[in-house]
Amino acid sequence: MSFELIKKVNEAQKKNKVVDVRSGDTVRVHQKIKEGAKERIQIFEGVVIRTDRRDSHTSRITVRKVASGVGVEKGFMIHSPLVEKIEVVRRSKVRRNYLSFLRNRSGKSARLRSENFDRESVNDVHDAEAEAEEHRLKEQAKLDAEAKAAEKAAEAAKLEALQAEVEARHSETE
Repeated sequence: MSFELIKKVNEAQKKNKVVDVRSGDTVRVHQKIKEGAKERIQIFEGVVIRTDRRDSHTSRITVRKVASGVGVEKGFMIHSPLVEKIEVVRRSKVRRNYLSFLRNRSGKSARLRSENFDRESVNDVHDAEAEAEEHRLKEQAKLDAEAKAAEKAAEAAKLEALQAEVEARHSETE
């Protein structure tokens, strides 16, 4: 009974559709970053050096890139609500699941042989909830900007009224 309940909760956490990501793929991961009250989307692009538990709700990928001469690796839970979307930029032919040997290589020796693939069909994953969330965030930002502009205009009108009042008093005293 409890195992069925756990399984049901886990399935509810999964995204409906995710991109088929394999080791050796060069991917662009769009991740939500929350800074205080603001949210933004940060893009991390690199080579997938590892995929774990593909069919599970805890499936994850490890992405590696070289930034300013330093290797940076980041793990992403594919079904996490913080991962907005994953797009495959390039697919390479590899014969392993875990490409740890890429850590010791740099430059030309770290290249992987490219493989032709249909980029549009691989990346064609429409998640209605994610698109609705993105649309909601854009609308919220737009409404916030409009409210701020209206507040600023009201403040400016108030200052103009005060200035006119002061000028009227000043002209009365002269």
